Amino acid sequence: MLIRNKLILRFTLLVVGIQLCFSIFIYSFQASTREQRFVNRLAGKAVMTARVLVRHDSLNTQLLRTLHRRDLFTVPGEQISIYGSGQHLLYTSADGLSQKLNSRYLNRIKPGRPVQFHDGPLETIGIYYAHHGQPYWIFAAGHDDFGHRQQQKLRLILLAANLGALVLIILAGWYFADESLKPISRIVTQVERITATRLNTRVDEGNGTDEIAQLARTFNHMLTGVEQAFESQKSFLSNASHELRTPLASVLGTLETSYSYDTDLAEAKHSIGSAMEEIKKLIELTNGLLSLAKVTDASFRRDLVRLDECLTQAIASCELRHPARPVKLQFGELPPEVEDMFMVRGNAQLLTTALLNLLDNACKYSQDGVQATLSYPSPDTVQVQVTDTGIGMEPHELARIYEPLYRAGTDTTASGYGIGLPMTRKIVLLHGGQIELTSVIGQGTTATVRLPAASTE
Repeated sequence: MLIRNKLILRFTLLVVGIQLCFSIFIYSFQASTREQRFVNRLAGKAVMTARVLVRHDSLNTQLLRTLHRRDLFTVPGEQISIYGSGQHLLYTSADGLSQKLNSRYLNRIKPGRPVQFHDGPLETIGIYYAHHGQPYWIFAAGHDDFGHRQQQKLRLILLAANLGALVLIILAGWYFADESLKPISRIVTQVERITATRLNTRVDEGNGTDEIAQLARTFNHMLTGVEQAFESQKSFLSNASHELRTPLASVLGTLETSYSYDTDLAEAKHSIGSAMEEIKKLIELTNGLLSLAKVTDASFRRDLVRLDECLTQAIASCELRHPARPVKLQFGELPPEVEDMFMVRGNAQLLTTALLNLLDNACKYSQDGVQATLSYPSPDTVQVQVTDTGIGMEPHELARIYEPLYRAGTDTTASGYGIGLPMTRKIVLLHGGQIELTSVIGQGTTATVRLPAASTE
């Protein structure tokens, strides 16, 4: 069922339910008021009858019948019965009037406590009346024709009003549902216009405060992420195709030249050697791309790992690659309450690879030595900082440094393919950590990795 129809149905049921409850309350209140008013009228009639009959200590029935015939306020279908001492019937307004119910309720009538009941269509009240010490029990009954007619009219009015209101409620529900869903319909229309070539389009956030605005804002955030991923993918494909095309073209050119012009073994071996160097670069690039893909989809068991051992192994490997760039290891602030230092949960090989990438980049661009610092910025966080004294990077380069195959343009002599930092960032994120790069032109770059510390318990 459409949300529009659900809103209309729920709104209609809710309002109709409230309206029916209100109508039932009005009808019940009017019925109770009518009954009470008519009973009071019967009680007044009974008291007036008793006063007329017993004022001279005698039951003047002939006088009562005369008054009864001339009484302009006679109740329709009026029936009056009077019982005296010993609960004997002294008077009845009709000789054929049944006294079964009256006799049954006689003992229930007490001074100041009248009883009321229904005798078929008649509404009856019984009261106790005393005169000069003599008890009397008086029953007055009748039809409330006028009250019932008024109640029937009210019933018809409420029925017609509820039916008419039902139509208005449905129309109002449709209107309010349509008005409430217009912003969503607008968002749907705007989203349908967004294509792969128009990912920079954003959804209108309306007033910016209600739930629809929150939905639009969330969708815009998602679009931003999709656009960035799409642009990153385009950049990755462009750079990968360029990086792969260059060594392949170089290998093909070298081999074609060797095939056409090399006449002796020495020249052929020189050409083959050049082709082998290019192929090695191609293999290195391909392996880097494969490693990056594996890290992206990595699923590994998280074991307890000593980060200081990973850092030591990374430093040893880096010094083998760059013997002219010494790496100095030092320790920063350490919490005294931690028994087993530098323990994290993760994969030792991946963490060593991430740290080696940072050290390798630092050694490539550093003019002097590289410094690695291991510390605890807080009791639950282990931090590794790698600082070089290189040429630094511009802010716009820092913004793109994690894009695969992107290399900063400040130094084109350093070897590499722009895969190390993206891989390192993915490894750190997979371990629940954070990585941050800060750089100053002419002074160097600092890479900071923070990982959650693990308990050995």
